[in-house]
Amino acid sequence: MVVATNLGFPYVGAKRELKKSVEAYWAGKISEAELTTAYKKIQETHWKLQKEEGLEHIPSGEFTLNDRVLDTAQQFGVIPQRYQHIKDPLQQFFAMGRGIQKAATETTEKVDVPAQEMKKWFDTNYHFVVPEFEPTQEFTLQNPRALEQYNTAKALGIQTRPVLVGPVSFLHLGKAAKGFDEFDTISLLPKLLPVYIELLNQLQAAGAEWVQIDEPSLIFDLSENVKAAFEEAYKTIKASTSIKVLVAAYFGRVESNINGLIPHVDAVHLDLVRAPQELDAVLPLLNSTQVLSLGLVDGRNIWINNLSKSIELAQKAVAALGSERVFIAPSCSLAHSPFSTVFEKKIAEKNPELFSWLSFSVEKVKEIVTIASAINKGADSVKEALAANAAAVESRRTSRQTTNPEVRDRASKIPAEAWKRPDHFNVRREAQVKKLNLPLFPTTTIGSFPQTKEIRVARQKFNKGELSPADYDAFIKNEMKQMVEFQEKLDLDVLVHGEPERNDMVEHFGHLLYGYDFTENGWVVSYGSRCVKPPVIFGDVSRRGPMTIDETVYAQSLTKKPMKGMLTGPVTMMKWSFVRDDLPLSEICAQIGLALRDEVVDLETAGIPCIQVDEPAIREGLPIRRADWDAYLEWSVGCFRLSTAGVRNETQIHTHMCYSDFNDIFDAIAAMDADVITIENSKSDEKLLKIFETKGYPNEIGPGLYDIHSPRVPSVEEMKTRFADMLKYIPKQLLWANPDCGLKTRAWPETEAALVNMIEVAKYFRAQN
Repeated sequence: MVVATNLGFPYVGAKRELKKSVEAYWAGKISEAELTTAYKKIQETHWKLQKEEGLEHIPSGEFTLNDRVLDTAQQFGVIPQRYQHIKDPLQQFFAMGRGIQKAATETTEKVDVPAQEMKKWFDTNYHFVVPEFEPTQEFTLQNPRALEQYNTAKALGIQTRPVLVGPVSFLHLGKAAKGFDEFDTISLLPKLLPVYIELLNQLQAAGAEWVQIDEPSLIFDLSENVKAAFEEAYKTIKASTSIKVLVAAYFGRVESNINGLIPHVDAVHLDLVRAPQELDAVLPLLNSTQVLSLGLVDGRNIWINNLSKSIELAQKAVAALGSERVFIAPSCSLAHSPFSTVFEKKIAEKNPELFSWLSFSVEKVKEIVTIASAINKGADSVKEALAANAAAVESRRTSRQTTNPEVRDRASKIPAEAWKRPDHFNVRREAQVKKLNLPLFPTTTIGSFPQTKEIRVARQKFNKGELSPADYDAFIKNEMKQMVEFQEKLDLDVLVHGEPERNDMVEHFGHLLYGYDFTENGWVVSYGSRCVKPPVIFGDVSRRGPMTIDETVYAQSLTKKPMKGMLTGPVTMMKWSFVRDDLPLSEICAQIGLALRDEVVDLETAGIPCIQVDEPAIREGLPIRRADWDAYLEWSVGCFRLSTAGVRNETQIHTHMCYSDFNDIFDAIAAMDADVITIENSKSDEKLLKIFETKGYPNEIGPGLYDIHSPRVPSVEEMKTRFADMLKYIPKQLLWANPDCGLKTRAWPETEAALVNMIEVAKYFRAQN
């Protein structure tokens, strides 16, 4: 009998209960004990749900209060020196994840430490906390989450399969701790393995039969020493413990990376959504007892599975291995998918056809169980589910909702000159300097200002019909007026309207485009407690009409300083949505690029001198394997240029990118040809800046001076040091001063304090130059 299993579940809860509890704890509204009670209730609900749906292997240990990699670091004693004085484990954990700043009291010392660096988790929109290792790193096991969660589930009568971040991926994804020279973190594997083995033995002693060890680094282009590390790790584990080990790789193809470890594990998991060809490649490598876990249901998107095709693939594996050696699973953890379509009442009522195409985490669990049942009991045992699925798949394939002939025709006839600006940056810069008359080291922000409770309440009332359009418009204009006055008071150089009308940088524009729809509860975690609700791209995309003209023109009317128009770029609009999977991504992106191009031209015509088209997702969308990079970069960079190339020389095009490794794609970033690029930098030390010097970035740049994802306010001296470092690598006439990212999630007091310090730093260096 094949086994229906899962790799992970949306730990944030059905209605973001975890987010609310964690933020209440941060705000001092609930105690640690109350937080523990809250998250244990969510865990119990999730385990019971999966058991009731018919899963046999239910994951535990993947539940986190912030980030699984951060959990792994703390439980193995990988605590950077700057956090070791924080003795309370939970306070220390959150300090590592988000930073902490507390004034001294009569009984306690001042605490002021920034968060650890965050990076994108492979090519998803999730951010993980990067572990920091010292060359002489020691590892100790302390309060392992996997053991705690396994025992909690067991006490409820639920047998689970503990989930761990694998030892090689943990080291491979880390970096040298601050103050230490770069070194090969994989060299620490011999020290780390005994601690992993200790944990595995504890799990086995507690009653666990299987353990799932996630090794997503298997999908990278790996050096020979990392491939050898995988073999060494699992050979050592096999010799030291008898618990059954499933190694899970996902998000791409493993190719030969897996060959060395296969003889030493009991099962491997493959992402057959991203790499279906790997079934044929891996089957011959398995011995007569090993199990193959088939990632058949897409864990990263929201579309229904084609059950007949999945059953066909599963039958192929069963024919080769026998049903006892096959697991049916999602492609990856379902944490990347929303909770359940049961909450999507509006789509179900207004667009039942679209609703029939949707499948969230709970529904994906049902799909997994249906596939397993069809194999174990025959298709007739689930014939109603298979018939409904087949009808929905055919409906989606033939629906008129998905195709707009006019959009397809325009996208097929884009002239060559539309893909880039006609004049070189130096020519454009001369025109922009003359028009904008900005000082040395111009200051700006990335776009958004704090979304206060008053703004959220007004938006909710407007959406519910409790606030008239006229009253809501007046409210938003008043907020914009206050934000412009705030910026003028601080003496920022290039202003923004503050985005009070926007709930999200992607969803807001999705409402203004054809081809998009929206969920009510389609939340997924982006980082920490921060959740996003991506829109759904289900059809061809075009602009309904002007999207930002009224707000931006109104804001510009309030000041003589230059105002930036604020748009989200085509790659990010696509990447941060639940995107249709029935059309090439390059075609979808070009459609969005054309819609944005119309908006950019309209903003310029309306007199807006600076237009920012944000592309934080362009690096994130880079394929995992280098062999696939060139094709992606050609169309993704091209679509950005398509959206921005319709303006005159004197109009300054900005873009923003965050939490990315830019070194690998530096030439592509330069090829985007934005006049000004602002980037996340505050937690990346100087390593990000060095590439701009080495490669000689030609245009203007604003590396972030401070981290907006943390509530702490860096001092003037701290920012001066950082700005002085920037001047080592970037010519002064090209350097801007700005935060890392938008200020939407921050409170006003810390926003003002940090910006005041930032502007003081810019003025200080102007005086020095």
